[in-house]
Amino acid sequence: MTSTATGRRASIFHGYGATPDDHWFGWLAEQLEGARIPTTVPALPNSEAPDPDQWTATVEAVVGTPDQDAIVVAHSLGCITVLRHLLSLPEPWRLGNLVLVSGFVDRLPALPLLDSYIGDGLDVAGLSDRIDHLTIIRSDEDPYVPADHTDRLADLLGTSALIVPGAGHFLASDGVTTIPLALDAIA
Repeated sequence: MTSTATGRRASIFHGYGATPDDHWFGWLAEQLEGARIPTTVPALPNSEAPDPDQWTATVEAVVGTPDQDAIVVAHSLGCITVLRHLLSLPEPWRLGNLVLVSGFVDRLPALPLLDSYIGDGLDVAGLSDRIDHLTIIRSDEDPYVPADHTDRLADLLGTSALIVPGAGHFLASDGVTTIPLALDAIA
């Protein structure tokens, strides 16, 4: 992947219980920086007890109103937060690239403590019309986000999920410290 000194810039958002230094976030940021794409990996506040308003405000402060040079990558609970932000934006706007890893919009049976954060889900209809490159990645054995939850999100966004066998929830404890598919997805 190469990039000239364009306005391309990337933001990577972690999920529940994580920090910017966890899992594969630093690896991906390093790869993008190496391709001359400035990259931010902000800390979402109180990741062990996330507040949807605080998290969405952080995404809003970092992403703002995106354009075709913006790249947004999110993991797990970060996905629903990014989607909420995008749904709140007045039109017109475009997002150049969105990569969702273990994304979902429905409550998670394995994590009922996040039910109030997740709420009753999101209506993402039409959202993909404003995203130039959309990639959804899931594992075949995620203990927290059921495969059908990610597949449903992909279907709602008019695409299908790419599957990484044996990647669990894409955590370092699952042995995942790189996600080459996420890097490849950033056109």
